[in-house]
Amino acid sequence: MIKVVKKGLETSVQDYPGRIGTLNQGFPPSGPMDSWSFRLANVLVQNDPGAPALECQFMGPTLKFQKDTVIAVTGADMSPKIDGKIIPLWESIEIKKDQILEMSYATVGARSYIAFSGGINTKPWLGSRSTFHKAGVGGIEGKAIQDDQEIPINKSKSTIGRKIRKDSIPNFSKGKKWEVEVVKGPNDDWIDDNGHKMFLNSNWKLQSKSDRTGYRLDGPNWTFAEKALNKGLEHGAEPSNIIDQGYPIGAINIAGQTPIILVNDGPSMGGFIVPYTVPSAAFWKLGQAKPGDQLKFKEVSLEKAQEMRTEQTLTCSEKSVLSTSQINNEETNKTKIKIDKIKIIDFDKEKKNERMRKKMIEKRGMKNIKVRFF
Repeated sequence: MIKVVKKGLETSVQDYPGRIGTLNQGFPPSGPMDSWSFRLANVLVQNDPGAPALECQFMGPTLKFQKDTVIAVTGADMSPKIDGKIIPLWESIEIKKDQILEMSYATVGARSYIAFSGGINTKPWLGSRSTFHKAGVGGIEGKAIQDDQEIPINKSKSTIGRKIRKDSIPNFSKGKKWEVEVVKGPNDDWIDDNGHKMFLNSNWKLQSKSDRTGYRLDGPNWTFAEKALNKGLEHGAEPSNIIDQGYPIGAINIAGQTPIILVNDGPSMGGFIVPYTVPSAAFWKLGQAKPGDQLKFKEVSLEKAQEMRTEQTLTCSEKSVLSTSQINNEETNKTKIKIDKIKIIDFDKEKKNERMRKKMIEKRGMKNIKVRFF
């Protein structure tokens, strides 16, 4: 068991890929917003990549451990400490009984992940342990963790000293700007050419009125194709209205003039057009963006989006882990600089010689001084 000393800001139990196959019943997948960092945390402690772990949003929790456990912290940097001592991210670490893990505010990124060797042992709901806050299901009593709660975990089975390779760690934006891939459709034909150019060439600001349901964006106004301006009354009054349709996860739907990206806990259907969709492999960027950050969208093909997902899945595996022996070998094999000779210069003697040369020049004149070139 782990005792929750301080809950943090909406820290919740999630698993990957979440609650699949239940959209027709009105339940979204939920799961981690940044599944890349989430899966690597689990891989570090030798869990299944999708095992239940904690997602910490903006400010992490303070936890007291009631038994020896191996943990890993990945994602946003929340300055994690064990008994006041800073610990590294992207590495498996042992925490002893009665020690305290303390997380602070996110400095780089927005969401951090804590994986425990053996995983969190909560009861699944519709095949997943992911917390869906708005319906009050999954996780621990269907809510974010609370002060004084206990988090049940399975027996620790991992080793310490495992690290993620640097080239396998997601590259977080440090300048509040994110390039996010999008795929056209399903309703791209409702936007005219100028509207598409505007969308892809503009910076969109993430509003503070954003959560795990939807990301609201501020930016320029859209322009619409003829079919959106001259349509049947059944489609609604606004150009962005359409007869109710199913929404894909990652849909960018246009509510009037406001784009809203439907994320992990988003609705399954509605009456707004969806000209673009964020593919699953780019979701981690949304999960690490903060209100006020700027998003710039880049169109990719469906095939490219599928390729990105395949590559990310391969990255979130044992191939990205350096064991203790590999780390030691890397240290041993580091290139050493060979120094053949060391020349020691007596600067006081050099200054003295320089003064003597100046006096000689003044006494004899430049014509009588022989100069050698080496």
